[in-house]
Amino acid sequence: MRVLFCTDGSKISFNALKNFAKWSKGAVVDTICVIDWTFLPDEVSIEEEGFSNSCANVADNILKFAEKEIAKTNLIFGENIKRCGESVDSILEQLDREKYDLIIMGSHGKKGIQKWLGSVSRDILNSSSISSYISKYENRAKKILFATDGTDNSYNAVNMAIKYLNLNEKEIFICVVSENPNLLFLEGTLDSNWLLEIEQRQLKNAERIIRDVKSRLEEFSIPVEKDAIITGIPAEKIIDFAREEQIDLVVMGTRTKAKIRGSVSKRVLENTSSDVLIVK
Repeated sequence: MRVLFCTDGSKISFNALKNFAKWSKGAVVDTICVIDWTFLPDEVSIEEEGFSNSCANVADNILKFAEKEIAKTNLIFGENIKRCGESVDSILEQLDREKYDLIIMGSHGKKGIQKWLGSVSRDILNSSSISSYISKYENRAKKILFATDGTDNSYNAVNMAIKYLNLNEKEIFICVVSENPNLLFLEGTLDSNWLLEIEQRQLKNAERIIRDVKSRLEEFSIPVEKDAIITGIPAEKIIDFAREEQIDLVVMGTRTKAKIRGSVSKRVLENTSSDVLIVK
């Protein structure tokens, strides 16, 4: 497995690296740090008083620190990549230049427009077809939740986790959320028999999904700690479940190249303290 670790030198970004290392079976990690001049006013010259050299030295120190941190884990150091320019464009160019299985990024736990680590994590997630591991806080990396809906995308997420993550001696949780029929169009909700039939179909479908995921995990002798079928708004219920069970990592699938803006993935990512692996 080859991954790209994106860092600005912040503790948040290195939390993501440390957490991922606890899950990884072993991966080659390239580290990218971007010197972004775009925040400077036009009248400021980057050549004045050695400003350019000073920033370049900071980037070099961040990359050296990353190399040392990687050496403390079971991860394999690949290469350090220093770029000058706009952060998002530089990272996307690197993703186009080389083949990666995963991007590792940190995200602030703030509200509103400052929710993300700047806007870099959000923009990379929206613009790239590569799966992403997003983290806010360092955690135990013990409990993993597969939030699945039975689509090919969610099964792909399970398969990727089995392939690349060390799930031995971890606590495995599976959650399926069914939409509440009472929230559907009014004409339908007036028919109690219709509602009951929908609920029964949803239950059978959810049970089938859980069986399928369990069966896949059992092929690799991975036991499931707990499974749950919940009715309600998917994002809200996944967030609640992750909080109640103190989940360390939520694994979700999403459509390739689809923007997460307004999606279940986006809402979960913004409102949970757990790490989130979004598989495209």
